[in-house]
Amino acid sequence: MSVARLPFGLTDDALAAAMSEEDPESLAAASRMRAQYSPELAAAALSQATLRRQAKAKFGEAAVQMFFTRAGLEQATRPEVADHHASRFLGAGMHKVIDLGCGIGSDSMAFARAGLEVMAVDVDPETAAVAQANLAGRAEVICADANEVVEQLITPGVALFCDPARRNDHGRLWRVEDFEPRWSIITRLLDGEQAAGVKLGPALPHSLIPDAAEAEWVTHRGETVEAGLWAGPGATPGRRSALIMPDARLVVTAAPPLPVRDLGRYIYEPAGAVIRAGAIAELGAQLGAGLLDPQVAYLTSDRLCSTPFAAGFEVRQRLPFHLKALRSWVREAEIGVVEIKKRGIDIDPAEFRRRLRLVGPNSATVVISRTPRGALAAVVERI
Repeated sequence: MSVARLPFGLTDDALAAAMSEEDPESLAAASRMRAQYSPELAAAALSQATLRRQAKAKFGEAAVQMFFTRAGLEQATRPEVADHHASRFLGAGMHKVIDLGCGIGSDSMAFARAGLEVMAVDVDPETAAVAQANLAGRAEVICADANEVVEQLITPGVALFCDPARRNDHGRLWRVEDFEPRWSIITRLLDGEQAAGVKLGPALPHSLIPDAAEAEWVTHRGETVEAGLWAGPGATPGRRSALIMPDARLVVTAAPPLPVRDLGRYIYEPAGAVIRAGAIAELGAQLGAGLLDPQVAYLTSDRLCSTPFAAGFEVRQRLPFHLKALRSWVREAEIGVVEIKKRGIDIDPAEFRRRLRLVGPNSATVVISRTPRGALAAVVERI
């Protein structure tokens, strides 16, 4: 299918005019644009201007040259993470990748940057047009239903990648049965017969991971962004790991369960990828730490260790978890700003912060956690 150079019927001059608007979502901007262009063209150009501004958080300055759909921007892979996907295929000796459900083309762009030959596939004509514009001739883009063409596209020596659509008009989809392409297609890709990668949400249950697949949970700039499943050449079937970008990896082993211990001098808050991968025991063994509670992902130790897999905090003061005691501490320490980190305790941090009656020039961080002996509150300093 051929697609227009600019998606949504956009023109260069209309897009430039929308990009020059200080607030493209304002009524004034809409009025100025409609004085020069049709309502449809004005709306499309202003929508792109808005999405490009929002996309800077994910794509940086490259966003001002890209095209987006709203759903595509929300699900698009961050460039550094997409580059990691490409590096996995390069490491597996692949030369061509077929990107099934390519969306706006963020992963395909990374594959092309890495020198891989790329075919990008999306079922939606508008989305395929966006991917075509973003790829700018660096890849073949086709509009097709991956459910129908996947068997035709599976070729020896060619890698397949899929970031299934996990949103619809009503928001995020949580059941794998609702993904597109279908879950049966995803598991077909991960049977180990060909090089394949699948990007899924980090909350993916371990029970759904195919036996032939390797799974890595990825944390990038402090946010856990995906569970990546890999199969075929370059993958290690059954391996589970946490990857803290760019290259810190913690592999799940048969580490013994951690002891539960009382609060030590330090608290460690594991990265989300470590928690999702089930690597708490491995991290605790590295740190010489125990758990504050069997069901809470806070580690504690009297030993200070530097690690990319957790944020560390030094305990400055232990307090009873009682509102009256905490208010007294706030008043005496003149705390006006407090960061509340909590696990295993059913409180709303914003509401609890309001009830503390903060006043004063100082700031603090408080960790609140469940323990077998009851809840504790610890005033900590980030290391």
